[in-house]
Amino acid sequence: MPWIVLMVSVTRPPRAEMPDDSPARPSLGPGVREVDRPQLFGAADVDARPLDDDSVVNADALMRDARIDEVLDRLDRELVALHDVKTRIREIAALLVIDRLRRGVGLESEPPTLHMCFTGNPGTGKTTVAMRMGEILYRLGYVRKGHLVSVTRDDLVGQYVGHTAPKTTEVLKRAMGGVLFIDEAYHIYRVDNERDYGQEAVEMLLQVMENQRQDLVVIMAGYKKEMDRFFSDVPGLSSRIAHHIDFPDYSIGELVQIATMMVERQRYRFGADAGKAFENYLAMRMTQPRFANGRSVRNALDRVRMRQAIRLYEAAGRGRRLTKKDLVTLEAEDILKSRVFDGGAYGSSSTAPTSAK
Repeated sequence: MPWIVLMVSVTRPPRAEMPDDSPARPSLGPGVREVDRPQLFGAADVDARPLDDDSVVNADALMRDARIDEVLDRLDRELVALHDVKTRIREIAALLVIDRLRRGVGLESEPPTLHMCFTGNPGTGKTTVAMRMGEILYRLGYVRKGHLVSVTRDDLVGQYVGHTAPKTTEVLKRAMGGVLFIDEAYHIYRVDNERDYGQEAVEMLLQVMENQRQDLVVIMAGYKKEMDRFFSDVPGLSSRIAHHIDFPDYSIGELVQIATMMVERQRYRFGADAGKAFENYLAMRMTQPRFANGRSVRNALDRVRMRQAIRLYEAAGRGRRLTKKDLVTLEAEDILKSRVFDGGAYGSSSTAPTSAK
């Protein structure tokens, strides 16, 4: 079956010289301004004359230029497990690719709604997925920049009358053309507090999510139960969000795999019995309050590195000659010195520490 040859114009006269009856060119997607068209993926003008149903469209060229598979492969490398989450992201990417192909041959339709809600406990990869989603949206022309602006209530809500609107406006201005990631979004509006200024921020967000959805994608994140209550408290918010994705907690095996990846990226390695010691640490730490999945793994490894550094510093002070192996190896003793092994836990005293040692 022959390929359709897309007509490309090498030069183009100024818009003022174009005939009034020239057919409108298909949009490359929400958020792509007319001046941006020639630069995006090296694309030129597309002849949007009607095609037969049997005409073949060149999907390979779009996939090659946008390099969506690179982003998805990177997400696979960055995040352990989360198979359902990755499947949803691939499904959204497929929707955007096909919508882009349709627009490329003049099949205009209502742009897909792209606002999202990520629910799950801390440290389950929500921010990382949001960053990769912004990259996918940018490569396919659905946002102009693809950057991620991450905020919380403090960035949006003021402390006195007249303070909220300027703060929210500034955040929206910075996020335009990209992705606005609102962590713990349910804190924005406190329905039980009549003097809370969060309602103004919510109203501004609702307006922008509807009227400027071609230039901004909003991703709200937080605990599932709290987000469900937030949606029930704010009429019209849930209907503006098309994609609800739940991020499950990691299993202990997956957390060990995350720890191994983090250690290797920082050019360390676990010594004999250290891997098992860290697994035992995680088994205890997971039962304690404020455990934050991958985030807690990262914090725990930072403390292991600190104990290794202290151990080597003291050894050098005693005259021992250090080797490269010493510098890259995290030993079991660096892990077993955690107070978690001595029964220490969050909330075990009147003044709970902010992180387990």
